This record gives sequence, C-alpha cells and structure tokens, in this order.
Amino acid sequence: MTISRRRFLQYLTTTSAAGTAITLSTLSSLAAPGLAFAQSGRPVLKAGDQKGGLRALLEAADELKQLPYDIQWTEFPAAAPLAEALNAGAVDCGPIGDAPVIFALSAGAAIKIIGANRSDAFGTAVLVRPDSTLRTAADLKGKNIGTTRGSIGHFVTLKAITAAGLSPSDVNFRFLPPADTVTALASGSVDAWATWEPYTAVAETTGRARVLVNGRGLWSGLSYLAATDAAIAAKQEVLRDFLARVVRAQVWSYQHVDAFSAAMARIIGIPPEAAKLQFSRRATKWRNIDDALVAEQQRTADFYSQVGLLRQPLDVRPTFDKRFPIKV
Repeated sequence: MTISRRRFLQYLTTTSAAGTAITLSTLSSLAAPGLAFAQSGRPVLKAGDQKGGLRALLEAADELKQLPYDIQWTEFPAAAPLAEALNAGAVDCGPIGDAPVIFALSAGAAIKIIGANRSDAFGTAVLVRPDSTLRTAADLKGKNIGTTRGSIGHFVTLKAITAAGLSPSDVNFRFLPPADTVTALASGSVDAWATWEPYTAVAETTGRARVLVNGRGLWSGLSYLAATDAAIAAKQEVLRDFLARVVRAQVWSYQHVDAFSAAMARIIGIPPEAAKLQFSRRATKWRNIDDALVAEQQRTADFYSQVGLLRQPLDVRPTFDKRFPIKV
C-alpha cells in the first residue's frame, strides 16, 4: 500500500472515471507539497472524503462558513484509495472505517485516529440481484463476490461466511471499485456485492439489488476520522476545529432529517429517497475514544489475522490519539 506521490497522482488520473472526483486545484496541491498555505497565508487542510461523507454533512449544516483556514477536498469512491492518499501524505485527514484502517496500518501508514463514531451496521451489507436464488450467507459458497479489498464490506462478508461455517477460500472475491462492482452485479459477472452506505440504499431504492446479509451483529459500526502524523504535528488546532464542526453538524443533521436528506441528495448526486433511507437508518453518533473502543478495534485486527489477511498480528493501541476530545 505504500506509494509515492507520483504513483498516487497516476492512480487518481487513471481511476477518476470510476468515480473519484479530482479538481485541478486539488491536483496542484498534491503535486506541490509546498502549497500547505493559501496565498492569503491561511492554513490549508487537505481533506479526503468518501461519497456521502463529510463535505455534504458540513455544507448542509452551514459548518463551512467563517472558517479560519481553507479546505481542499478530494473525493474517493471507497476507503482503500483514501487510505493510500493518507499513506502518501496527499491528504491530511479523512473518514475511514475500522476495517480499512487495519490494512492501512499493516502497510505502515503513518496515521492516527483522532475521532470515532458508531452507526447502525445494517447498511454495510452483501447485496444480490433481486431475482437471485441466493438466500443466506451459506449460499455464497463457490460464488463470486465483488467488493473493495480491506473495506467494511469485505469484512462483513468474511464475518458472515465464517459464521455460516465457510472459510474465505470457499468464496471468490473480486476486488473492484464500487462503480465497477455494481456493473458486474447487473451483468452477472459477480453473484454478490459487498458494500456500504450510500451504495446499499441506492441499490435498494432503485431496485437494482436486495440485501442478502446485513451487518448487524457482524460489524461494530465504528468509523473514524484519521489524520496523518505530519498533519497532526503541523495543524493540530485546525484538525481539532474541523472535528468539532463535524460533530456539531452530525447533531444538527438528526434534528433536521428531511432538510439534511434533501441537501445530501443534491450535494452527492443520489436519489432523495436513497439519501433519506441511508441517513436515517445509520443513526451515527460521535463519541470519545476510550479503552473499550480500542478493544473493539483490536478484535477487528485479530479477526483479520485469524483469516490470514494480515502477515503478522497488529497492536492497534498506538494508532489512537486521545488529544482530540469531543463534546458528546
């Protein structure tokens, strides 16, 4: 997973057609690390995002107004390329699930978790076509499953099949970005798609897929705001302010479900009914990092070791930075 800045830029230009939104200003900032401050002298936070993530939340809640710093956004279709961007130092921070963090850390990424939230895990799910004969996780034996390697969808699938008495070798994973996987599911190239919100809600509400296995009881529902060590060292107060805005925006969003759902649909370009479905059922709440949360993350890492996806056991404790407390 360790990549150079040049290789990362090549990755962006070759995968943008698959759903990665890259602006010219962002490319310039990635290529020229000296542009850490705007011409006005204000600090710049290079924020990574995933579809349906932080930018829509902050914009809808008016939390991007009166910023004492500038934000350069880069959107990614999934956690894996966001993790690579963090690893390359191409972004300062970004939202990432507990499972993808494990892969980033195992690859030596110099990142820390500075904020944590928990959501209802239903929308992290294994989807099949509406006419599929598959009914249970056990039916996935010998089938092709499309997902992103190391994603929370990948994790939920592994948990589901092991709970059904299968082993990882009993299924065939095809590691594809979400835009390619939904096409593969429709064409029959894969039998199932392991994904997350808002992709699950979009697939359900448009009639493209149904939920075979949902993540409840399989996934912790934990996701994080991760930041690079370099950004924490240079922009700690900026990151602290950014996290506080995200937490406030989350509280606002559940006080204004209809307004936020409509704004999210417009901002990220998904059907309004999908936006409301995925948002309302996630019930996301930010929380402070404590020993119990760290222990949950350790169990995720231990599971990946047990199924052979990590070369060696991983101690997650040094990954958590508790210097960013939030009001919950």
